[in-house]
Amino acid sequence: MKEFARTDRIGSEMQRELADLLREDVKDPRLGLITVQAVRVTRDLAHAKVFFTCFGTAEEARQREGLLNGKLAGFLRHELGTRMALRTVPELHFVYDESIEAGERLSALIDRAVESERSDPES
Repeated sequence: MKEFARTDRIGSEMQRELADLLREDVKDPRLGLITVQAVRVTRDLAHAKVFFTCFGTAEEARQREGLLNGKLAGFLRHELGTRMALRTVPELHFVYDESIEAGERLSALIDRAVESERSDPES
């Protein structure tokens, strides 16, 4: 059984801590409900890309991404430093994860194709 890489373990721990911080400590109503999907940490631990999803339109998601990458990123990084036993806390870069949206679009296309097959018996 292969062990997880150190960056994977740190990313998983950061994901849990960030989800907790966003749920409990961040009181900005403009953010709404945000789900931290994944955290990818570079090998040198200098940067972490945080993938998130949220309810709303793509434009609202982009606004939330801007909020998260502003001063809030510094606050979250500081809070991670107090919660995690790391010598250096990575710089956080938040990215809206469009994979859920893409999956929903693909599922809708498949549903329409199946429905058209049922309604067109000649095929």
